[in-house]
Amino acid sequence: MASSINILISGGGTGGHIFPAIAIANEIKRRRPDANILFVGAQDKMEMEKVPKSGYPIEGLWISGFHRGLDWRNLMFPIKLISSYFKSGSIVKKFEPDIAIGTGGFASGPALNAALRHQVPIIIQEQNSYPGVTNKILSKKAKAVCVAYDGMEQFFPAGKIVKTGNPVRQNIVLCNVKPEKARADFDIDIDSKVLFVVGGSLGSRTLNNCMIGGLQELADAGIQVIWQTGTAMYEMCKHAAKGYDNVRVLDFIANIDHAYAAADIIVSRAGAIAISELCLVGKPVILVPFPAAAEDHQTKNAMALVKENAAMHIADKSAPVELIPNAIQLMQDHDRRSLMAQRIKNFAIADAAERIVDEVFKYVEAK
Repeated sequence: MASSINILISGGGTGGHIFPAIAIANEIKRRRPDANILFVGAQDKMEMEKVPKSGYPIEGLWISGFHRGLDWRNLMFPIKLISSYFKSGSIVKKFEPDIAIGTGGFASGPALNAALRHQVPIIIQEQNSYPGVTNKILSKKAKAVCVAYDGMEQFFPAGKIVKTGNPVRQNIVLCNVKPEKARADFDIDIDSKVLFVVGGSLGSRTLNNCMIGGLQELADAGIQVIWQTGTAMYEMCKHAAKGYDNVRVLDFIANIDHAYAAADIIVSRAGAIAISELCLVGKPVILVPFPAAAEDHQTKNAMALVKENAAMHIADKSAPVELIPNAIQLMQDHDRRSLMAQRIKNFAIADAAERIVDEVFKYVEAK
């Protein structure tokens, strides 16, 4: 076997950046158990906990995003940027990576910039249909830009784009649980119509408020509900659902693949990784994008599916009035649900991590 390789991975801030980074690392380790992998993240963000739990070392940079509007925290931004510039340079010099991979997040820019300064090749993995400014700039010097959507030539050099899809959790890729078993897990009858509402691991205030206001309508329509609320509003939602036997309220669902399998329709935010999972699940989806996402990228993610009749879109501001009636109407329209389920599967890519690591090794082995 060839000598061991050093691979730097930077991504974090949200699960949407962290999970792909860990999935890529796992695939690298599967192929090359001798590979040395080092993560670089933002020192006060969730990657500092999630990455070590996955078995990888991580270095933290003192870095954060630029806050919108007049915010005193922006006064620290130049200082943090300078600090991260020098620390990331020190990390790269000491670790001597053969390649650096960026999946987005605050630390990704300084880390990949440091790699370039030390003549280390970089690869970018862009999850969204509308990339951030940092990835647009870095793409000019990247060896490859791994994307999940078509039409990314408007943002990145066309010759560097590789459509790989987004890596998703293995329990979603490998899920073969039957609806009968999944519904039994939630104490739901197999013949019921089931709506699964999920606002991400932290929950969604908009979706939760829509559910609180629509519980009676859903009960009257005979629809069973699996409702992941997040921790912040869990007690409020649980109290609101008291007396509704058709509703299962949970703050977090660890076996989310079972919830997907139990559902006839899924209501979700439109983060890139959530959408990639939903495409693999292949169920009718109503997407309610989070409006405060950078560059409104969740809406752009959603519309990539909606224009192909692969999902339904409801704007966050319209959701209190439109979400529940549309969900009930869709539940009653078997033909439309069948079409949406068929169309969304066309976007599914199950082997995204493998495709990305193919690109990584193409450049590692060329050194």
